[in-house]
Amino acid sequence: MFSDRLDSLEDVVRLQVAPERLYSATHEEIFAGHTTDVYFVKTRDVLGACGLLETPVTAEIFAREEGVFAGIGEVVRLLRDKGVVVEALEEGATFCPKETVCRISGSYGAFGMYETVILGMLCSSTGWATAARRCVEAAEGKSVLCFGARHVHPAVSSVMERAAVVAGGCNGASCILGAKLAGVVPKGTIPHAAILVAGDTLRIAEVYDKSLPGGEPRIVLVDTFKDEAEETLRIATALGDRLSGIRLDTPGERGGVTPGLVDEIRRRLDGAGFPHVKIIVSGGLTPERIRLLSACGADVFGVGSYITHATPRDMTMDLKEVDGRPIAKRGRVPGRQENPRLHRVL
Repeated sequence: MFSDRLDSLEDVVRLQVAPERLYSATHEEIFAGHTTDVYFVKTRDVLGACGLLETPVTAEIFAREEGVFAGIGEVVRLLRDKGVVVEALEEGATFCPKETVCRISGSYGAFGMYETVILGMLCSSTGWATAARRCVEAAEGKSVLCFGARHVHPAVSSVMERAAVVAGGCNGASCILGAKLAGVVPKGTIPHAAILVAGDTLRIAEVYDKSLPGGEPRIVLVDTFKDEAEETLRIATALGDRLSGIRLDTPGERGGVTPGLVDEIRRRLDGAGFPHVKIIVSGGLTPERIRLLSACGADVFGVGSYITHATPRDMTMDLKEVDGRPIAKRGRVPGRQENPRLHRVL
């Protein structure tokens, strides 16, 4: 049983960290308070000395910018069995600047130490969900897949992709754990590396077709060796109706995936009798580029860095009641800020 819970500054001093370990926190370390700011542990000592650690309080969380709310599930798991009441927006709901997105009521000693952790969970997931939603809206009903796991630390890649799907509205994700947490099947074709090793896109495509289960979509990268339009028709002719789509990921050194390229391939596929073959595009996509490429015939958008590089939504937790009395720091309004959209989640 993990027992290194931090209840006092003395516990912090005694805490030892093994040098040969991954830098990310384990779930046990998060629950034990190892990732909080040290001043919240000092606060426990001070309030405990005053006999006030278990004072009932109400805390409210708000963001300074609008966004798409995400991450409350982790907060609920963190605070479960702590004897607190948590109210929050629905995950995936949009919110306005300064709107209360979450309210926690209970003794300060039960949850105060976790302020850093709670805000981190909500800020990060909300930032990723907000960026994902912008891409989904730009696609106007076409599929958006989150391909961003390679752009963040593996400790949080699944958190990011889950937020992008569940709250942001993406249709799928490539990270296996992220997709599983979101309740969807991981999506993605083979990388350029497989084609480079084999030396020929068609060779890989034919083996790929024979190796995959019947219900798995056949989607092939077409930008590794040959002109993309030429390679597309070569693959489509070989696989015929079994080919679900081709993916364009042309690097910037070759001009990237352009509207003209997408338009040409769409026209060539239609003209050759392959209107069923979808065009999947990826590589530096933004909402603006999604709109542009969609208008030229792109069907599916694989988005990575735009979602992963999203700025976390800066959130603040304020105490608004202490022992039943409305209170606030200077510049804030004392007492609960009512929001009828909040519902009890714990």
